[in-house]
Order: sequence, then C-alpha cells, then structure tokens
Amino acid sequence: MSWGATGRDGDSTAPAAGDPLATGPDALTASSASAVSRGLEATRLAPPGLVNVANALTVARLALVPIFIWFLLEGGTSDRAIAFVAFAVASVTDLLDGELARRRSLITDFGKIADPIADKALTGSALITLSYLGELPWWITAIIVVRELGVTALRFWVIRHGVIAASRGGKLKTLLQVIAISLYVLPWHIDVVRAVVMGAALVVTVITGVDYTARAIRLRRAVQ
Repeated sequence: MSWGATGRDGDSTAPAAGDPLATGPDALTASSASAVSRGLEATRLAPPGLVNVANALTVARLALVPIFIWFLLEGGTSDRAIAFVAFAVASVTDLLDGELARRRSLITDFGKIADPIADKALTGSALITLSYLGELPWWITAIIVVRELGVTALRFWVIRHGVIAASRGGKLKTLLQVIAISLYVLPWHIDVVRAVVMGAALVVTVITGVDYTARAIRLRRAVQ
C-alpha cells in the first residue's frame, strides 16, 4: 500500500482548497503586508481631529488679543512691555500653527476659518487701539484693516474651490506689520524708525491685496 498522499484509510491528507493551512509562508507574508498597507492608507486618508496642536495655537492667539488690548490701553511703561510680550507671543503662534498644520497634516475646516480670523483680530485690534490712543493716523489703520477684511472675505469666497497659498509678498507684509506694530507698542520713542517701517508695511499691504484679489478671481474662473 502506498503511503504517499493518502492516509491510513486511503483518504487524501492534502489540505482542501481554501483551507487556511493551505497558505504557505509567502502567502501569509503577502497577506500581512497588504493588511498593513491598507491600515496605513486608512490612516493617511482619515481627517485630522478638531483638537490638535495647530488649532490650539490659533485659539491661544485669539485669547491673547483682549490681554494685549488691556495692557496697551493701560499705558504705563510696564504695561506696554507686557502688551509687547503678548503681541510677540501671539505673532509667533501665527507662524507656528500654519507650519505645524502643513507638516503634520493637521489642516481642518476650523483652522481654515479660525486662523485668518485670529490674524485679523490681532493686527486689527492693535492698529485700532494705537489710533484710538492717537499714536497712529486713522487713515493708515483704515487702509490696512479694509485690505485685511477684504482678503479674508475673498478667502471665504474661494474656500470651496481651493486654498490660495501665501505668497512671498504676503509673508513680507505680515513680517513688516508685526515689526511696525511692535515698534509702536514698545514704550520707546523711536518715531522716525517706526514711521518708516509702518510706511513700508502699508505699501506692501496694498500691493499684496491687489495681487490676492487677482489670484482669487482667477481661481474662481478656473473652476466655473
């Protein structure tokens, strides 16, 4: 009697097709790799949660706005110093939240809306308060605030069709605005320097506003 592929009763001992035991080491390895790949793909496709470090920084920036205004209105040397620190910290969070959101894939609908609102709340409140205190001409504040609100409105206008990336001019505008406002907030009298920097910020603000408007219109036309 042959004992090759049959059992003691003559029945075949080869595993049936579809039997898990029929899969060899290579098949099991491929199956595991496929499962891992599917898991990683699902992780990449899963949207980021609302509570994340980028959104937390945005909320922190909003929370610093009333603190900044309070100490700026107090007017004392130490109060001005505290207002400057609050403004500086808030400005740093503006740089960090967007960078973290892009690098760690933490971009959320909340962040798209809250981030520009927090930016405009910070710069707008600073300019308006400085003008209220008589330290900055109202016409400068009006031009910059109208431009910032207009760009924010344009961002919401095209948000369903895409995000307009910040240009180099836009980044320069933000930097100049932060430096100019900081020079006005500090309790030092450096009138010429701060006036020159604010003038440069004003010019770049207007130019980048025109450029952003043109790009927003092109984006809308491209998807229609």
